[in-house]
Amino acid sequence: MSDLKITVVTPSYNQGRFLEQTLRSIHDQGYPNLEHIVIDGGSSDDSVAILERWSDRIDYWVSEPDAGQTHALVKGFERSTGDILCWLNSDDMFEPWTLDEVSRFFETHRHAEVVYGDATWIDIDGRTLRTKREHPFSRFVFLYDHDFIPQPSTFWRRQLYERVGGLNPSFDLAMDADLFIRFADVTQIHHVRRPWSRMRVYPEQKNQELRPQSNLEDEMIRARYLQPQPRWVLRGKRAAARVMRSTWKLVTGCYTFVDLRWWVGRLFSDGS
Repeated sequence: MSDLKITVVTPSYNQGRFLEQTLRSIHDQGYPNLEHIVIDGGSSDDSVAILERWSDRIDYWVSEPDAGQTHALVKGFERSTGDILCWLNSDDMFEPWTLDEVSRFFETHRHAEVVYGDATWIDIDGRTLRTKREHPFSRFVFLYDHDFIPQPSTFWRRQLYERVGGLNPSFDLAMDADLFIRFADVTQIHHVRRPWSRMRVYPEQKNQELRPQSNLEDEMIRARYLQPQPRWVLRGKRAAARVMRSTWKLVTGCYTFVDLRWWVGRLFSDGS
């Protein structure tokens, strides 16, 4: 039995259609040293009824108006007492083995402070869309291409979260990218080639609906780290980062046959 307590914070708002699946994916693992905190933003659907049914297994939950997802997460982490922290949105799920494997990783790698695994994209009905195998962390790819770290597959030690000052409430969509790059400022980010979460992708998803705002927040993060440079230099580096990422994934076996077919289709598409 692991001595490491893992805290999972779940922010939620009107996600009753997915919430119970999320709760099951956390609690059915039977991890013995789990702390689960749910911060609901005052849902008007059946979320509260679901949380009441699960109240004997959830360490703390509340349903009240808040200032959005990041505010909910900050509230949750302020209440947390775990050694290892993470968050799982109320439309995503863990794989059945996730918490045990995460605990064993941190027990074995005593100096590691943050780790991410792989993920599987699923549709609104839970059907698999794509397997997202990842490569080790690259600051160059992260800053010049995109945040490729799957948020629900990422776990970190409490002292690291506290050392970097926690989540920045000024980010509403890219709060994970902002947190991860600040982790990278002070420690090594590790990667384990194991699927640890199932990420739901659908049109009503927050990052899908608000893509322009998400892109703007990404640019705010890049501006903090990258010096002004000519547009042609920036375009060249972004192209290099994309090629580096695709080649790295290809060489290390990240792509399945379905992924390769999708990738080749993108290469020969009209760019849409």
